[in-house]
Amino acid sequence: MNCLQNLLKEPPIVGSRSMRRPSPLNLAMVRGGSRRSNTVKTLQAPGASTSGAESSAVEMGTEKSEVYSTNMTQAMGAALTYRHELGMNYNFIRPDLIVGSCLQSPLDVDKLRKIGVKTVFCLQQDSDLEYFGVDIRAIQDYSLQFKDIVHCRAEIRDFDAFDLRLRLPAVVSKLHKLINCNGGVTYIHCTAGLGRAPAVALAYMFWILGYSLNEGHRLLQSKRACFPKLEAIKLATADILTGLSKNTITLKWEADGSSSVEISGLDIGWGQRIPLTYDEEKGAWFLEKELPDGMNTNT
Repeated sequence: MNCLQNLLKEPPIVGSRSMRRPSPLNLAMVRGGSRRSNTVKTLQAPGASTSGAESSAVEMGTEKSEVYSTNMTQAMGAALTYRHELGMNYNFIRPDLIVGSCLQSPLDVDKLRKIGVKTVFCLQQDSDLEYFGVDIRAIQDYSLQFKDIVHCRAEIRDFDAFDLRLRLPAVVSKLHKLINCNGGVTYIHCTAGLGRAPAVALAYMFWILGYSLNEGHRLLQSKRACFPKLEAIKLATADILTGLSKNTITLKWEADGSSSVEISGLDIGWGQRIPLTYDEEKGAWFLEKELPDGMNTNT
């Protein structure tokens, strides 16, 4: 069933206007062949000097990119590299669909308008933007000045296949409505354009455009070296077809003198915590929570 006709209903969409492991790769340096990557950089005039502050900012950006790339490689299970300091990079997957890295300044809006982009679909969370110092409000406000481009956000947690699975149906439904409304070229991006954005693009191709999952994945990989979480897409597909069934689970922590007990992960990610409740009669901490069916990974 390659459509989203039975997805849960959403309110009308309003933009900001109202498996082989790939080898280590720096997306910003790809050139040639069908995987030719477009990298947009700010060039310095010949003979111009670089101030100490600018050099320091570049070094800090490089360091942040290295940390991010290390975290991405560990979390995604693939050797992936992102160089934020080299500017926005992207690839056309189809004539009307681009997957790329994040916009870094309002000027990137102009660059996308020049290649026919009508919809910018941002999957980043506020924490992603803050890490690299991206002023999303300035980008959104600048986009509002034009009638030929819309900037819209649909957040997905970075490096989190479980969150991707849960959010994919609603995110792709939102994307589908925007594309139908705006037409033209759509630019889907996360931070590096290597995980969340390719996954959303692939799910859109699978559910909406009628590609088989393998066919869409091959096309995506032929255009951009990336690592969409296929298992998350498969599970999200099953959720759509069968309904997102949930089971109540009980977590228990034996009393050990702690004054409070909290848990991270689950469906809230590692950046948030849920407190457990202490049961004096049983002498233990408890949490009951509904979670979607998962997979038994015990061996």
